[in-house]
Amino acid sequence: MNRRNFTKIGTTFIGLSPFSGFAWAEKPQKPNWLIKLIHLNDSYIKPSLQNQIQDKNHPFYGAILNGEEIPDAVATSGVLAMWAIGIASPESDYYQSTNLLNQFESGAQFLLKAQHRDGTIDLLSSNFHSPPDTAFSVEKIARAYTLLATVPKAEKALIPTKTYLLRAGEALVIGGIHTPNHRWVVTAALLQIHALFPDKRYVARAEEWLLEHIDIDPDGQYTEKSAGGYTAIVNRVLIDVALGLNKPEILDAVRKNLNMTMYYTHPNGEVVTEASNRQDKGTINFLQGYYYSYRKLAIRDANPQFAAMCRLIEETAKDRISDNLSAYLLEQDLWKELPTSGKLPTEYVKAFPYSGVVRIRKGNWDATLLSNNPGFLTFQKGKAVLQGMRIAASFFGKGQFQSTSITQQGNSWVLTNALEGPYYQPYPKDKIDPNGNLSNMPRTQRTKSEIQYLRYTTSVTPQENGIQVDFVIEGTDGVPVSLELIFRPGGILSGIIPMPGRDKSFLFDSKIAQYTMGEDSIHISPGLQQHKGIVLRGALLPMDAPTVYLTGFTPFKHSIKIY
Repeated sequence: MNRRNFTKIGTTFIGLSPFSGFAWAEKPQKPNWLIKLIHLNDSYIKPSLQNQIQDKNHPFYGAILNGEEIPDAVATSGVLAMWAIGIASPESDYYQSTNLLNQFESGAQFLLKAQHRDGTIDLLSSNFHSPPDTAFSVEKIARAYTLLATVPKAEKALIPTKTYLLRAGEALVIGGIHTPNHRWVVTAALLQIHALFPDKRYVARAEEWLLEHIDIDPDGQYTEKSAGGYTAIVNRVLIDVALGLNKPEILDAVRKNLNMTMYYTHPNGEVVTEASNRQDKGTINFLQGYYYSYRKLAIRDANPQFAAMCRLIEETAKDRISDNLSAYLLEQDLWKELPTSGKLPTEYVKAFPYSGVVRIRKGNWDATLLSNNPGFLTFQKGKAVLQGMRIAASFFGKGQFQSTSITQQGNSWVLTNALEGPYYQPYPKDKIDPNGNLSNMPRTQRTKSEIQYLRYTTSVTPQENGIQVDFVIEGTDGVPVSLELIFRPGGILSGIIPMPGRDKSFLFDSKIAQYTMGEDSIHISPGLQQHKGIVLRGALLPMDAPTVYLTGFTPFKHSIKIY
């Protein structure tokens, strides 16, 4: 097959996909931000070369080793995408590099070895013969193929790459998924292969997945609520699907999420992750994964707020937005200047009931309230972060507080929970198992007695410079209570007392405590110490982070201000 045929395939792909308008001969001047990303990509290429098995006698010749030094198809796909950017970009030190092309070819040959007969690859940490992980790989390899199709003498590298994509297509037209986001990743991958090598089966399968409708709730969040991970991926691939199938109505879901995400943004550019249903829950994540979607729709819609979000991401995560560099290179509409920035929301109290989240922000501080989460409150002020608040009572081994809902009462937001601790009477005589088998004598058939009750009410009220949190725990008297204030590691605590024998644990009985990170400080007042039982039976284990404890007994009534 000659280069002219490959180039024709590449331009066909571009004409039928979201990556329209790309052609090296006709390209406009690349913007400076894109050239900087190409140079940043170069800095990743050199160390990645050391992770490839280059011994031709090795059974996994061409493979990229993952972090555990295992030959890995997923890791290989990501590195090949990185190499293709360098090889195809005139601004790169690796432009049209023969050596790198040869290494790309050996990597593509390894992908064929790693690919099962059904066209799938493995995610070695968990998923085997995995259609969705194959789809994630296709997203990278299809763009790499398109970039290399414009490079002289790339035919040897393109041949195994094409074979890999076609085999993957056979897997995706019949393959299943695990999680909600996989549907859209698979759909987008099918359309990418179709744009390169048209096959009506790819489109039919994509349409079949779309029959399930986009799973976005009235808050603007997808089912997995994975604001620090999969939500950004879903936005990106839905844009591919919308434009690849000429269904612009799909973009409305993306817009809805991007509008919501503006209220999920901390002042320092991090994104709220505590409500996630996936592995990003409670992790520190910035918004770089959203950059592609915000830029695409800022330009397409002339949306000033989306443009402002792009500039915020550039400011807070500029070195991280290179993850989607191949898309930035292939989609020339992204090269256009962003619209003038609009005003982002920086002062608000906004509830997201379907996500179980209330967001409060005033300028440089913000708070997040969470239902169905024992870490029910976070507070950030610049770099200083109270990453969680928890409260528990030693009540029948089940006293860890969490609320199933958050309700508004005047200016306050209220979280509640009610528990009971019963004892049980002898089993009804006529129902006693003759062998004394307790599994045949369930507690539900026993009469309860001496029932103890505990009711939690936690109210959060925004103040001018922070929040006030009021706690009321009542019912059974004399129950020990422990309140945890869990801070992000790395700061300095003052106004507290180290807890003997417990690393990173502190008691707080003074008028005011302070946590400082850099130039930012969070103040909390007042403290309370009525006992030293900080880790109560039935409560969650301490987190590996500096934690300040307030302690008391029921009836427990205490108010603290956080500012």
